[in-house]
Amino acid sequence: MSAKEPRGGEDCACEDLTSPLVWPASLRLLDRFSGQAVGTDVAHSFAVDELLCRRVGEGEEPLVHLWRHPRAFVMGLRDRRLPHAAAAMEWLRGLGYDVLVRNSGGAAVPLDPGVVNVSLILPNPERSLAFRRDFRYMVELVKGALTSSGNEVEAGEIGGAYCPGDYDLSIGGRKFCGIAQRRQTKAFVVQGFIVTEGSGVQRAALVREFYERASGIGSCGAARTEAAAPEPASGDLEPAAGYLDVRPETMASLEELGVPGGAEGFRTGVLNWLEERLPVRHLADAGIPGDQIEAMMQALRSRYDR
Repeated sequence: MSAKEPRGGEDCACEDLTSPLVWPASLRLLDRFSGQAVGTDVAHSFAVDELLCRRVGEGEEPLVHLWRHPRAFVMGLRDRRLPHAAAAMEWLRGLGYDVLVRNSGGAAVPLDPGVVNVSLILPNPERSLAFRRDFRYMVELVKGALTSSGNEVEAGEIGGAYCPGDYDLSIGGRKFCGIAQRRQTKAFVVQGFIVTEGSGVQRAALVREFYERASGIGSCGAARTEAAAPEPASGDLEPAAGYLDVRPETMASLEELGVPGGAEGFRTGVLNWLEERLPVRHLADAGIPGDQIEAMMQALRSRYDR
């Protein structure tokens, strides 16, 4: 299977980024916001995305997948290549995080009930490489979900934020949403994480400490709590290639940015925006046999989580 995992800034130079986006005539909605996704291996949701993307590429109707996870830390492929990544991952597991290296683009992201994950799965029969255009679908969806808040949402990389990209979404210069892609031969998934409630600074402090530990410049002593601000790097060690200098003050939740409603309010905004624009068919479940999901979870971990 051919696939690409672009970061939020890679693109085809010939893309038309001015034309309005053409949404599908209808969508299916897999709403695993509560219940189905809670308490599962975090690889489960990425396996579901991978298998649903294959089906959309084979002709099934496009789909939006909403989900959350109680406590996970999802890394990018580049993060796994840091020299002490394995030790940093064990440190996270010691704090109770389910850790995964995902197969889409992007970098490290902590997940918890205050983070809403949105996957938009669309067909690509022409095998287009219009990466930047396809990021715009998620930008439009998230902005649409927040229209009623009256806040101006900006798209553009926020320096110092975790999981950086050209399509970071922010309010007042503080990031609350990051976007990544997974491209298969005839379909693609645009994945967004939206920090809706809780402390953006605390989440970013955790990510910063992960990078310090994974690159070998941070403290390797007793684990601090995820809420603790990271200590300055010791000695004269230089950051390893791939190290991200995360500045916690660049991140915030929608709640902290004055958007009421939290995770449930954002979910409602997504549903309302979609249903005002096109027919949406709600699914009771993914419709994928459990053994196929389990096999894909194992495949993702064996291929990427090494």
